[in-house]
Parts: sequence; C-alpha cells; structure tokens
Amino acid sequence: MAKPLTAQKILDELKKCGITHIVWLPDSEARFMYDAMKDVPSITLVPVCHEAEAPAIAAGLTVAGKKPIVLIQNTGFFECGDSLRGTILDIKLPLLLMLGYRGYRSGKLSGTAAIYLEPILDAWGIKHYLLESDDDINKISAAYKQTNETSHPVAVLIGKEYEQA
Repeated sequence: MAKPLTAQKILDELKKCGITHIVWLPDSEARFMYDAMKDVPSITLVPVCHEAEAPAIAAGLTVAGKKPIVLIQNTGFFECGDSLRGTILDIKLPLLLMLGYRGYRSGKLSGTAAIYLEPILDAWGIKHYLLESDDDINKISAAYKQTNETSHPVAVLIGKEYEQA
C-alpha cells in the first residue's frame, strides 16, 4: 500500500520553516490542503486570480520582510514564467515554489504538463525535489534552506494528491 501525503504534515513543515504566507491559486486537487490551511492562524492565505500574479505578490511580501511560498499547479507555473523571471529571478529573491505535478503518478508521466515540467525547471536553473509521501516532508525544509542560501527559487514537486489525515 502506498504511503500517504497529508496536508497537515506539509503545513507542519512549513510552520517549522517560519512561512508567513501561502500565495496560491485554489484548485480542486488542493481541497485537503485548503481545509488544513484555513485553520492555521500563523500562515496567511493569499489567493490569486491568475498564476502570473503569484511571483509578484510573493516578491512584495519578501521585500516587506515576510516569508511567502507560492503553491500552484505545474500548468500554472508555465503561465507565470515572465512574472517569475521579472520579479524573482532578476531581483534574485528567494522563493519556495510548491508545484502540483499534474500528470505524474508513481514515476509515470502522462501529458505534456508532466513531461515538460522538469526540463523547464532545469532550463531555468531551478533545483527541484519530489514529494510523494509524508516520508519526503523534510525535502520542504531542505528546499527552503536552499532558496534562502542561493537567493534563487527552488521547487518542491507534489507528486501525489494530498490526503486528509
């Protein structure tokens, strides 16, 4: 039986990192994550209407001394490329990207959203880590440490839908 990836464990790890804001585009796959996030008083949810807004909002929060992450699907990451380039990459700001890995299931890729994600991250020089179960949760802290040490975005790829527990 596959091990779960639970929203609460992810949030606990984000709290350990001192994350203050989650800039995100709500979607149906993140329902359990939303259910867990909405009750965490130490983390402010910042919903966006379009993924391209997320990096710019995260940049503003970072400049204001906050510790945001961006939580979007891989297809949304493709949409926000110029915003990411113009705000995070050009200014050299740290940013943890948590990207839903649409089309990825247990090492198998289906569809172009999954097929192109890692090559595009590699082309942009964005290191990435794969989360598939609660056993991988420590990769969030590792990625967050790396983004702060390098002032360059680092991505955590969410390779499984969240579970409630």
